[in-house]
Amino acid sequence: MIVEFTTFYEAKVKNMIPEISKDRTRKRIHNRLRQRLEGTSGRPRLNVYRSLNHIYAQVIDDAQGVTLAAASTAQGKKETRGNGGNVASAKAIGKLIAERAQEKGIKKVVFDRGGYLYHGRIKALADAARAAGLEF
Repeated sequence: MIVEFTTFYEAKVKNMIPEISKDRTRKRIHNRLRQRLEGTSGRPRLNVYRSLNHIYAQVIDDAQGVTLAAASTAQGKKETRGNGGNVASAKAIGKLIAERAQEKGIKKVVFDRGGYLYHGRIKALADAARAAGLEF
């Protein structure tokens, strides 16, 4: 007998004990954060997405639904990209997103950690963006 859980759990077929999916937990936390965070045109939202191999950052104006600036380790040619799943590349993306946001005249943002813990690559990106001149 196979039981399907459609909310935050996935069933193991072997012993039928529900296993919590980390991605579903992250999405639930992100939805909870998004109820409180909103980017405006005066203070847009700096959103971060972390995959296994890359890290992505966007500055978003939620009032108009527009991405104002974006940076990721997945940009560029495949030969020159390198590995984006480390703290050093997260620092580089943090600096790059701050520079691109300042080119558009953005100095203050609201940081949206995307449901991830403020640790490791997420913290490195945030610290590098702050050091490059973004305020949050």
